[in-house]
Amino acid sequence: MNNYIYIAVMAGVTYAIRVIPLTLIRRPIKNEIIQSFLYYVPYVTLSVMTFPSITQATRSPLAGVLALAVGIFAAWYGANLFKVSSLCCVVVLIAEFIMI
Repeated sequence: MNNYIYIAVMAGVTYAIRVIPLTLIRRPIKNEIIQSFLYYVPYVTLSVMTFPSITQATRSPLAGVLALAVGIFAAWYGANLFKVSSLCCVVVLIAEFIMI
Protein backbone atom coordinates (compact mmCIF):
# COMPACT_ATOMS: atom_id res chain seq x y z
CA MET A 1 0.00 0.00 0.00
CA ASN A 2 2.80 2.43 0.82
CA ASN A 3 4.32 1.91 -2.62
CA TYR A 4 1.21 3.33 -4.25
CA ILE A 5 1.41 6.42 -2.04
CA TYR A 6 5.06 6.92 -3.00
CA ILE A 7 4.24 6.56 -6.69
CA ALA A 8 1.30 8.98 -6.39
CA VAL A 9 3.45 11.59 -4.62
CA MET A 10 6.20 11.18 -7.24
CA ALA A 11 3.68 11.54 -10.07
CA GLY A 12 2.18 14.64 -8.45
CA VAL A 13 5.55 16.31 -7.95
CA THR A 14 6.66 15.48 -11.49
CA TYR A 15 3.40 16.83 -12.91
CA ALA A 16 3.59 19.98 -10.78
CA ILE A 17 7.16 20.71 -11.87
CA ARG A 18 6.05 20.64 -15.50
CA VAL A 19 2.69 22.41 -15.19
CA ILE A 20 3.37 25.22 -12.73
CA PRO A 21 5.79 27.13 -15.00
CA LEU A 22 3.35 26.80 -17.91
CA THR A 23 0.49 28.23 -15.88
CA LEU A 24 2.37 30.97 -14.04
CA ILE A 25 4.59 32.27 -16.86
CA ARG A 26 2.39 33.22 -19.79
CA ARG A 27 4.43 36.08 -21.23
CA PRO A 28 7.91 35.89 -22.74
CA ILE A 29 10.66 36.42 -20.16
CA LYS A 30 12.34 39.77 -20.84
CA ASN A 31 14.70 39.92 -17.88
CA GLU A 32 18.22 39.34 -19.23
CA ILE A 33 19.52 37.80 -16.01
CA ILE A 34 16.75 35.18 -15.91
CA GLN A 35 17.16 34.50 -19.65
CA SER A 36 20.89 33.91 -19.29
CA PHE A 37 20.28 31.70 -16.24
CA LEU A 38 17.74 29.57 -18.12
CA TYR A 39 20.04 29.41 -21.15
CA TYR A 40 22.81 27.72 -19.15
CA VAL A 41 20.65 25.35 -17.06
CA PRO A 42 20.85 22.42 -19.55
CA TYR A 43 24.65 22.70 -19.79
CA VAL A 44 25.08 22.84 -16.02
CA THR A 45 22.76 19.89 -15.52
CA LEU A 46 24.64 17.81 -18.08
CA SER A 47 27.96 18.75 -16.49
CA VAL A 48 26.78 17.87 -12.99
CA MET A 49 25.66 14.44 -14.21
CA THR A 50 28.70 13.77 -16.42
CA PHE A 51 31.80 14.95 -14.52
CA PRO A 52 31.42 12.75 -11.43
CA SER A 53 30.83 9.68 -13.58
CA ILE A 54 34.01 10.35 -15.55
CA THR A 55 36.16 9.63 -12.53
CA GLN A 56 33.98 6.79 -11.23
CA ALA A 57 33.68 4.87 -14.52
CA THR A 58 37.32 3.86 -14.53
CA ARG A 59 39.20 1.53 -12.20
CA SER A 60 41.35 4.40 -11.04
CA PRO A 61 39.97 7.91 -10.56
CA LEU A 62 43.33 9.26 -11.73
CA ALA A 63 42.78 7.69 -15.16
CA GLY A 64 39.42 9.45 -15.40
CA VAL A 65 40.91 12.78 -14.39
CA LEU A 66 43.70 12.39 -16.96
CA ALA A 67 41.17 11.56 -19.68
CA LEU A 68 39.06 14.56 -18.66
CA ALA A 69 42.07 16.88 -18.87
CA VAL A 70 43.14 15.50 -22.25
CA GLY A 71 39.55 15.70 -23.53
CA ILE A 72 39.16 19.32 -22.46
CA PHE A 73 42.51 20.19 -24.05
CA ALA A 74 41.61 18.44 -27.33
CA ALA A 75 38.15 20.02 -27.48
CA TRP A 76 39.60 23.44 -26.71
CA TYR A 77 41.87 23.15 -29.73
CA GLY A 78 39.07 22.16 -32.11
CA ALA A 79 38.89 18.37 -32.11
CA ASN A 80 35.45 16.99 -32.94
CA LEU A 81 33.44 14.76 -30.62
CA PHE A 82 34.66 11.49 -32.15
CA LYS A 83 38.31 12.49 -31.83
CA VAL A 84 37.87 13.71 -28.26
CA SER A 85 36.07 10.56 -27.13
CA SER A 86 38.55 8.29 -28.90
CA LEU A 87 41.47 10.15 -27.37
CA CYS A 88 39.93 9.94 -23.90
CA CYS A 89 39.41 6.18 -24.29
CA VAL A 90 43.04 5.73 -25.34
CA VAL A 91 44.23 7.81 -22.37
CA VAL A 92 42.20 5.69 -19.94
CA LEU A 93 43.49 2.49 -21.54
CA ILE A 94 47.11 3.61 -21.29
CA ALA A 95 46.73 5.07 -17.80
CA GLU A 96 45.13 1.91 -16.43
CA PHE A 97 47.68 -0.30 -18.19
CA ILE A 98 50.53 1.66 -16.59
CA MET A 99 48.89 1.64 -13.12
CA ILE A 100 48.44 -2.16 -12.99
